[in-house]
Amino acid sequence: MQKYKVYIIWIGWIWISALARYYISQSYTVYWSDKSSSELIENLKNEWINITIWENPNNINEEFSLVVYSEAIWENQSERLKAKELWIKTISYPKALSEIANTKKLITIAWTHWKSTTTSMTSLVLKNSNIDFTSIVWTILKEFWNKNFYHRRDTQEDEYFIIEACEYKWSFLNYKPSVWIITNIELDHVDYYKNMDNYLNAFRQYLDNIIPWWFAILNWNDIYCKKLLWQRNDIKYIEVFNEYFIYDGQIINYPIVDIKIPWEHIKFDSRIAYVIWHMIWILDKSIIDSLESYNWVWRRMEIIWKTVHNNILVSDYGHHPTEISLTIKSIKNSNMDKILLTIFQPHQYSRTYELLEDFKNCFSKTDKLIIPNIYESRDTKEDKEKINTEKLVELINHNDKINWKWLENTLKLIEEFDKNNTNAIILLLWAWDIDNLRYKIKTV
Repeated sequence: MQKYKVYIIWIGWIWISALARYYISQSYTVYWSDKSSSELIENLKNEWINITIWENPNNINEEFSLVVYSEAIWENQSERLKAKELWIKTISYPKALSEIANTKKLITIAWTHWKSTTTSMTSLVLKNSNIDFTSIVWTILKEFWNKNFYHRRDTQEDEYFIIEACEYKWSFLNYKPSVWIITNIELDHVDYYKNMDNYLNAFRQYLDNIIPWWFAILNWNDIYCKKLLWQRNDIKYIEVFNEYFIYDGQIINYPIVDIKIPWEHIKFDSRIAYVIWHMIWILDKSIIDSLESYNWVWRRMEIIWKTVHNNILVSDYGHHPTEISLTIKSIKNSNMDKILLTIFQPHQYSRTYELLEDFKNCFSKTDKLIIPNIYESRDTKEDKEKINTEKLVELINHNDKINWKWLENTLKLIEEFDKNNTNAIILLLWAWDIDNLRYKIKTV
C-alpha cells in the first residue's frame, strides 16, 4: 500500500486535528504546522504526527500528495505558496473532509449553537451499537479515548460518517448529507455574512445538497428553521418540537430519558440524537442507554476540577451572546447558593462589534465579570478601530465588571477571588486561548 504524505497548516484547530487523525487511521503520514503549542498539539505529537511550531515552507516538498489548510489561513501564507509553487494539491479543510465524507452515509449537524454537544451524543449512540461509522467532533470525548475522532469499520459496507458542518464562508456547501439537522439559526460570522438574509440564504442552499429521499430534521420552534420547511418535495422532513416530533403526518413522542445534565438545551440536543437513530431503526433501548450515559465533554459546560480553595472550575466554548446568556443562566439557576465569576474572552473584533447590542445584556446572571482582551482573528484594521476591550466593558450592563488587561493579570485576579471564596464557580468562557488558564489555577 502506498504511503501518502499529507501536510496540514495550523493543525491545532480542533476540527483539523480530527481530520489528521482520520488520515493516520488510513495509514497516511501526516505533517503539520501551527503558530503555537498546546496540550492538543502535544497529544498529537505522541500519535506519530510530525509538527512544526510556526510555519516553515522548507518542510514542504514534492513527496507530499496533499496540503490541507484552515479557511482562516490567508492565501499568501508561505506554506500555501510553496505548495502551489510545487503543484501540490492544496485544499481547504471542508473540501478535504467532503472528499472523504461524501462517499458515506453522511450525517451533518449544522446550526449556529451547540453543534458539538449534539454531534457527541449522536456519535455515542453509534459507538454503543454494532454499526460501522466514523465521527469527527469539535470537542474531546473520553469515550473516544480523549480524542475528537472515532473510526470503526469491521465490514466492507458503507459506514455512517458524522460531522459538524460549519457555515463559515459557505463551507458546509461542500457536503452531500443523507441526514441534515438544523435546530437553530441566528446571525453569526458577521465578518463574512453581512445580514440575516445573507446568512439564511446559505442554509437554503445547503438544503439543496441533501441526498434525495433522505432526511431534513428541523426545529419547529425556531423562526428561521421554519422558513426552510417544504422547500423540496424529494426529501423527508421531520419537524422537531419540545415534547414530540412529526414525521409523515404522524406525531411521535420522545421516550423518557434520564439525562445526567439537567439543562434544557442539553435535553433538547439529546432529543435530536434520538430522532436521528429512531428513524434509522436503532432500537430505542440502545439509544436511551447511550444518551443516559452521556456526560460532560471538553469545553462544553465542562466541570474541570475543584480549586485548592474548593471552588468549582468550569470551561465552556460559548462566544455568541445567545450561547453566553443560556450557559450562565443554566449554571446560576442550578447553583443559586454559589457566587459565579465569569471570565469571558471575546472572539474577533468584528463579531464583538456587530453583535454589540446583544453583548450588552447577556452577562446579567453572573455575579462578577472579567474581560481580559478581545482575541484577534481575521480582523481588519477597521474592525479594531470600531471596538476594543475598554469600550466593550464600558457598554456591558453589569455592576461588577472589570477590564483586567490580558491573561497574566486575569490569572492574578482569579487567584485572589479563589482565595477569598469557598463556595463559588469560576467560569472560563471563551472561543480561544483563555482556557489555558486552567493549567495555572491550583487544584486540590
